[in-house]
Amino acid sequence: MRRRHAMAATSAVAALMLSGCAVGTGGQGDSNASYDSGADLTGNLTVMGFSGVDEVATARMDLAKSELGDVKVKLIEGDLDIQQFLSSVASGKPPTLLYADRDQIGSLAARGAIVPLGDCIDGEGITTGDFVQSAIDQVTIGGEVYGIPEFNTVQLTMANADLLKAAGLTLDDVNGSDREAMTAAATKLVQREGDNVSVIGVDTKLPEFLPLWVEAAGGSLLSDDGKTAQLDSEEAVSSLEWAADVYEQQGGFSAIKATRDSADFFGEGNQFATGSLGAMPMEQWYLNVLSDVSPDAPMAFDTVRTTEGEPIAFASGSAWAIPSGSDNPEAACRWARVMTSVDAWRAAADARVALREQDGKPFTGILTGNTVADAEIKDMVTEGGEPWDSGVAAMYEANDHTVALPANPADAEFEDAMQEAVNKVLNGQATPKDALAEAQKTAQAALDDAWAELEKQ
Repeated sequence: MRRRHAMAATSAVAALMLSGCAVGTGGQGDSNASYDSGADLTGNLTVMGFSGVDEVATARMDLAKSELGDVKVKLIEGDLDIQQFLSSVASGKPPTLLYADRDQIGSLAARGAIVPLGDCIDGEGITTGDFVQSAIDQVTIGGEVYGIPEFNTVQLTMANADLLKAAGLTLDDVNGSDREAMTAAATKLVQREGDNVSVIGVDTKLPEFLPLWVEAAGGSLLSDDGKTAQLDSEEAVSSLEWAADVYEQQGGFSAIKATRDSADFFGEGNQFATGSLGAMPMEQWYLNVLSDVSPDAPMAFDTVRTTEGEPIAFASGSAWAIPSGSDNPEAACRWARVMTSVDAWRAAADARVALREQDGKPFTGILTGNTVADAEIKDMVTEGGEPWDSGVAAMYEANDHTVALPANPADAEFEDAMQEAVNKVLNGQATPKDALAEAQKTAQAALDDAWAELEKQ
């Protein structure tokens, strides 16, 4: 789950809000950006937010460019700057296509900054049923799809097998299936002298993973329709109480965070290789980091588990969206369709396999967000030996059991309220019950205002 970009009000945003309805491809607003499936593809395609290009990207880009014909493609350098994007829409000079986090789509739709993609999906023959359900849900608001999902990020339980064995523990003690056992495991594994923690027993990864723990307890921070905050629910309060107490039992969050922040996270001196962390939930991409920089680390992997013992993961990822006022929606839609197609993902996997073979390393798969592509790519995975093969198996199992918060037009404000509540608890400023009660009021007010604004469009 990525940290959201700030959504502070600016004159550009205000101008956008006052401009009224979105213009675009789904039948709302002005017709100057309507999608025409029979149009010749010409002109330019400027893409904002698509950076960090690697072989998985370039293989798909080559295919997309070939289907765009004479359209000239330009990638705007740098990560997505939301304020810059909103300013470009307000000024009438937006990029042709936007690449954004799926959890930003709701707010952008509410601001009229991106358009519904009904005509685009129909015209390009995009099969939305092929996407991971939680991914398509994240970009669907008010019954309209506003983004084409790309990639899927899930969490795994990652642990140091040597530390578990020495403490007489197993993965079942640290995967979340038994929260009392996980707290006890943290106290067995932690090593500290006063405020100095040399070995973190268990890191519950607050504040960012609270939604995962709430879902694992059978709850959700938001109603299915995205309109009612549930930050003060029993499952939310109990999950925060437990996850924060895991830190308290090890010397407090500040001590754990100091040790966490000092780790060589992306290097060979990472916390698992050096034996300074017992277990934590972490996104699946970290498995590749560990296998590359510390292939001999004594790792053990599982999915994260619900309190009923079932696999669960909180999905996140990116999506392609078409800005209001896009000057070439046909080219934008074609690019989005090709970049997320099975053919493109197959080409990407072939490129990744070739590179991994060249480096003498196994291919561990790619979670695309497209279930058909995922099934094909899973068959291409090569064995790398244990414990890494078990990690890949856990990754695919987690990908089959994903959940996500429903799309909503106040997603940024909602997460800000949640994060502030968790941080107050971790800093000792409030109890979980009080912090979440306050966050509930803030989030619900933001949701009410944002939904009312969206319904005016």
